[in-house]
Amino acid sequence: MNKLRMLAVALLTLCFTSLVQAADGLIVVKSNHSVAATTDKLESVLGEKGMTVFNRIDHAAGAESVGKQLRPTELVIFGNPKVGTPLMHCSQSVAADLPQKALVWEDEGGQVWLGYNDPAYLKVRHGLEGCDKVLNKISKALANFAEAATR
Repeated sequence: MNKLRMLAVALLTLCFTSLVQAADGLIVVKSNHSVAATTDKLESVLGEKGMTVFNRIDHAAGAESVGKQLRPTELVIFGNPKVGTPLMHCSQSVAADLPQKALVWEDEGGQVWLGYNDPAYLKVRHGLEGCDKVLNKISKALANFAEAATR
């Protein structure tokens, strides 16, 4: 019975680690949709939540324009000054990472992923002291946006 329980825990752990990964300050979420559909869903949820979408960049189209190939890869740049300004009050250097960005790409196996900067990484990178409340709010919002776009 004990071995069966350990096996079940190991399998559950494997399942969840494939859904959300964080490495080098990037949170990565597995998508159930194509790059275009994931990006469309992301833009839609961002608009519903009062975020401004500043740009959507199709890196594969850019590569094609110079005779190169790239798997589908799109970047969405978005934000809201009500959220970003308090961070810049903590440290203006965080403006180098604002507005927020979300990258949606298809890997070599055909799996689509959505990745975004981990606010905890930005805290360390920019020495954001006294901003935990706003960073936690941003973390939750980004996770909710990613979940809505990928499911």
